[in-house]
Amino acid sequence: MSEVDEDVNHDEVQVTHLTQETISQGLSLLCKTGNGLGHAFVKLDLKQKGLNDISAISRFIHVRFLDLSKNNLTDLSPLASLTQLLWLKVDNNTVTSFKGQPFAELTYLQWLSMSANQLTVLDGLVGPALESLNLTGNSIRTLKGLQSNCLSNLVTLELRGNHLNTTDGINLPNLQRLYLAQNVIERLEGLEKLERLTTLHLRDNRLESLDGLTPNMKCLRYLNLRGNSLSDENALQQLGLVSNSLRALILSENPLVETTDYRLSVLTLVPHLERMDKDNVSPEERTEAKERIKVKLKSVAFLSEAWSNKMLLFQLSDCMCFISGT
Repeated sequence: MSEVDEDVNHDEVQVTHLTQETISQGLSLLCKTGNGLGHAFVKLDLKQKGLNDISAISRFIHVRFLDLSKNNLTDLSPLASLTQLLWLKVDNNTVTSFKGQPFAELTYLQWLSMSANQLTVLDGLVGPALESLNLTGNSIRTLKGLQSNCLSNLVTLELRGNHLNTTDGINLPNLQRLYLAQNVIERLEGLEKLERLTTLHLRDNRLESLDGLTPNMKCLRYLNLRGNSLSDENALQQLGLVSNSLRALILSENPLVETTDYRLSVLTLVPHLERMDKDNVSPEERTEAKERIKVKLKSVAFLSEAWSNKMLLFQLSDCMCFISGT
C-alpha cells in the first residue's frame, strides 16, 4: 500500500453500532426520575463516535439531554422511547427527512438542533413543546410544513445557509426570532402571519426591495439586511410600515450605502430608530430628520391644498357653464 493510501485510510471515519459500554461512558448528571421514585443519569454525550445505528439507546428512557452530533445517522427512530427528552443535538449527520422520525413521540422536547444534515423539505416535522429549532446548513428549498398546529410553541427558528428564495410558508404566530441569513431570498412573502416576531435576520440574500414587510409585524425591533441588493432609497419605503416598533436596522454592504445619504432617509421613515448599522442614531441626526419630516409634511399640505383649490375651480367653472347654458 502506498504512503498516500495509508494516509487516506487513517483519516476514514470508523462506522460503528452503539454499544452498552459506549453509552455507559457517555452518561452523566444523576437526577430523580420523572415519577420521583428513583434516580437515573439523564445526560448522554455520544458525539463523534462514528455511529450509524443507535438501536441500543432505546432502553435508556430517562435521558433528557442527548448529543448525537458528528456521527453518520440517518435513522433516529430508536429515540421514540426516550419520551423524557428535553434537549437534542443531531448536528453533522446524514438525516435526509423528518418523515419516519420519532419527533411526534417526543412530547417534552423543547430544543432541537439538526444543522449540517441533508434535509431538503420540512414535511413531517412535529414538535408540540418545541421552542427552539436550528436547521442551519441543510439544503431546504421551501418553508412549507412550518404550521402552527405542529409547532405551536416555537419562538426561535434558525435556517441560515439553506436554499430558500422566499420567506413564504411560515405560519407560526408565536415565532419571535427568525434567522434566514445566507440563503438566496429574493422576495419577502407571508410575513403578515408573524405578529410576535421581534428579530428578523436576512443578511446575505438577494433582496432588491422590502415589499412584503407589513404593519402586522407590530413587535419587530431588529432587522438585519446586510449584504443584499438594495440599490436606492425607493427600496426602503416599506420600512415605514414597521416604524412604530423598529429600533435597530442593519443596511451595510448594500449598494445604496455607497451612493446615498441613506441614514437620514431611513430616519424620516423610521423616526424611533435607535441604532443603524454599528452606530447609534445621534441627536444631530434625529433633529435633522425631524426637520426633513416637517418640510415633507408642509409640501404634502401645500400640494393637497393646491389640488383642492384646483378641484374647486373646476367645480365653479362647471357651475358657470351650467348657469349660462353653454
